[in-house]
Amino acid sequence: MFSQSIVIGGTARFTVIARELVRLEHSPSGTFTDEPTLFARERAVPACPCELRNDGAELVIDTGVLRLRYRGAGAAFTADNLEITVTEGGTLWRPGLADTENLGGPLATVDNVQGPVPLPDGLLSRQGWHLVDDSSGHLLRDGWIVQRPLAASTTDWYFFGYGRDYKAALRALTVIGGPAALPRRHVFGSWYCRWWSYTSNDYRAIVEEYRQHDFPLDILVMDMDWHRKDGRTGFGWAGMRGWTGWSWNRELLPDAETLLAELRRDRLAVTLNVHPHDGIRSTDDTFPEFMRDLGRTPEDADPPFQAGDRDYMRAYFSHGHEPHEKAGVDFWWVDWQQDSLMPYAHPVPYLQHLPWLNYLYFEHTAADGRRGLSFSRWAGWGDHRHPIHFSGDAGATWEMLRFEVPFTAVSGNAGCFFWAHDAGGFHSPQRDPELYTRWIQFCALSASLRLHSCGDHLDRRPWLWGEPFTAVMHAAFHLRAVLLPYVYTSAWQCHRDTLPLLRPLYLEYPRCEDAYRCPQEYLFGDHLLVAPVTSPGTGADFVAMQSVWIPEGSWVDWFTGEVTAGPRWLEIAAPLGRIPLWVRAGVPLPLQPYSPRMTTEPLSCLVVRCTPPPADGDYAAVLYEDDGQTDAYRHGAGAVTPLLQQRAGNRLTLRVGPAAGTYAGQPETRTVEFQLHGYGAIQAAEADGQPLAVETQDGVPVLRLPPAAPTVARTVILRLAPR
Repeated sequence: MFSQSIVIGGTARFTVIARELVRLEHSPSGTFTDEPTLFARERAVPACPCELRNDGAELVIDTGVLRLRYRGAGAAFTADNLEITVTEGGTLWRPGLADTENLGGPLATVDNVQGPVPLPDGLLSRQGWHLVDDSSGHLLRDGWIVQRPLAASTTDWYFFGYGRDYKAALRALTVIGGPAALPRRHVFGSWYCRWWSYTSNDYRAIVEEYRQHDFPLDILVMDMDWHRKDGRTGFGWAGMRGWTGWSWNRELLPDAETLLAELRRDRLAVTLNVHPHDGIRSTDDTFPEFMRDLGRTPEDADPPFQAGDRDYMRAYFSHGHEPHEKAGVDFWWVDWQQDSLMPYAHPVPYLQHLPWLNYLYFEHTAADGRRGLSFSRWAGWGDHRHPIHFSGDAGATWEMLRFEVPFTAVSGNAGCFFWAHDAGGFHSPQRDPELYTRWIQFCALSASLRLHSCGDHLDRRPWLWGEPFTAVMHAAFHLRAVLLPYVYTSAWQCHRDTLPLLRPLYLEYPRCEDAYRCPQEYLFGDHLLVAPVTSPGTGADFVAMQSVWIPEGSWVDWFTGEVTAGPRWLEIAAPLGRIPLWVRAGVPLPLQPYSPRMTTEPLSCLVVRCTPPPADGDYAAVLYEDDGQTDAYRHGAGAVTPLLQQRAGNRLTLRVGPAAGTYAGQPETRTVEFQLHGYGAIQAAEADGQPLAVETQDGVPVLRLPPAAPTVARTVILRLAPR
């Protein structure tokens, strides 16, 4: 065994990054690079023990998962001199071999997509391997982007070999690429956006309508009309007149700063839409200061957008963004879509705008200890560090909804873990309230519940769509609000373990063939199984049929309480008010009471939703908490609270805590409420040796414990009726 990470053979270099991942470099000059790229951020990886044999004629590296053989004596890699065997399955890879069984990955955008389209490759493949080519990846040097020297690493490949251990492949991705970022907590809440010329009072009225109609709201998005238009075409996309600007449209928003202050007091985050392609121009209020910052005069011609120039971008953020951030703007919606006309970021050759802008905006918003947040389209390998991602302007069709469900789940195969979709679709000549309602149900069980559309007839405020649709959407919004602690915990697990929030079934059951045959369903975190309805129903209740594969174990229908043992297929008849949703039987889920500000309400009452364990034993989950806004979570500022349900015959033990860890704003005390769904008669209940009353809420037994510090373990013991 050897513990070196790097092996050099002539003009070839091999770096063992993980047991499932080897970097393959060839440079005719013998010059290699150890500087990070936008994909490969983590160069100082720990040594990975493996076996090495190098007799000059043949180099062999065996990690136990991969076995690499190179007989090139420093020559460029070919199918004749390089091969890698993946131990599980015995797959043999050579340069040039096509990945014909790839399981798919994210598109950069679904702009104008109306239904299923081919997907690019992700990391996961049924062949058990995938190759990422970073040969042309630009380098990060001293916090800025530079072109890779032509002499350095002419070939720079990353070979992932994992067999059926898909989770190990995703972990290896973040070993070299850095961990997935945990987005700010408010992005997991409810968003409202519409491409419309709203005034200050319109925004105030919308917030009040959310309150009156009892819908939660966490983020208010101001689309393009927030800024003043100058009426010129500019340097960017012809026809995009007025899409760029950095100064308030005072005709619509005369008191913008006052409005922002009001929204902040109301615990609402605000994001502004930006199209950076023309930069800051002479019609912008801060143009004189911007030009002087660049060492020019305000009388000089408007400079073109230069995303690759450090001085330009420093001034761009300083004068285009920071004044608005000081007034109360929380983050930016980077609506970049000009790659076909502005493919490269001047003056760095061949640097694409989108991945670089996502990096810059994330880093900019991470100032002063805040958690970085880049709300933009997906920019490819390495962009998992810059969530959350905007999927683009989807067409409002049933075919598109049917496509968006599996597309969202497989996007995690490449690291796109958090999509913010246009719930209901962005544009359509028709108004379909049933389609919109089903889309809301899907988004309520995804990374974000974000409304966005254009046109008068597609205003997505749910109370404008009539009954029974408004009532069903109301229930979906409330479900999301109640689930928020579980959703945020699952997002943290994505950061910690590289487990996608939405997971295709084969990620958990890779050796089960049925897990590859159910693209219309996914695991939502560890313990929820979701199969959103994506086809129109029939009759007065809009009943739609859904074919669902139930994996192994016992699963409880969230709405009916019916228990199903898997693995098996079900045909579900789902009326409009029912989402096909199951929870693993026996696992205690961390929830919260409903709040109209679901992401900022302190968790002063922890609700633990329990279902009967299918057999004696321990059933565990966790609750994760942090401040939701800063990067302190990266340094351990957070609390993990264990949840346990333990069954031994007719004795049931429920336990919460103690919480491990602290963070700013952590509640000093909280109550705990156990909700017991699907249990038989409860003969007795006690907490800390004292009898505990069993209340009933909507037919569900509820146990309430008085306030105590989160660091105090809470234990309830129940005696159930004999089985």
